[in-house]
Amino acid sequence: MAHDTVKDGLVVSMEYKLTVDGQLLDSSDEAGPLQFLAGYGNIVPGLENEMIGMKIGESKTVVVQPADGYGEYEEDAFMDVARADFPSDVEMEDGIELVVTDEEGNQHIAYVGSFDDENIRLDFNHPLAGATLEFSVKVVALREPTEEELDHGHVHEGDGHHH
Repeated sequence: MAHDTVKDGLVVSMEYKLTVDGQLLDSSDEAGPLQFLAGYGNIVPGLENEMIGMKIGESKTVVVQPADGYGEYEEDAFMDVARADFPSDVEMEDGIELVVTDEEGNQHIAYVGSFDDENIRLDFNHPLAGATLEFSVKVVALREPTEEELDHGHVHEGDGHHH
């Protein structure tokens, strides 16, 4: 049966633009519409909640506060690591994304905040933590997810890549 309204458990294709403080940070213009599985936390909650009930072809501007976006900025979410502890083949530059494994074996995404010859300061805040996000979105298509997508809780773009 055809679906024309966004609801949990449907794969939503949307065109979007993300603006923070008046700067366009991201948009679907280059890569084409973003697909996500509604109700599974694939996108920030503040945006997902506002999209439920939207119809195909409908556009909307959604302002998402930090708590419903990428979280508040935590001043203490930093860690200094000796440069020597890093694999030498990792190129260092500000803002580069790294996956750090803690003592319990959990993986965390960290970003290089700053570094010098001896130390690297890792920032565990998302680059958009603390930011008020302004999304301009348009629903372009809806479909039922495949069993595999439901099983995994996210969309498979059909290109064989795993995120």
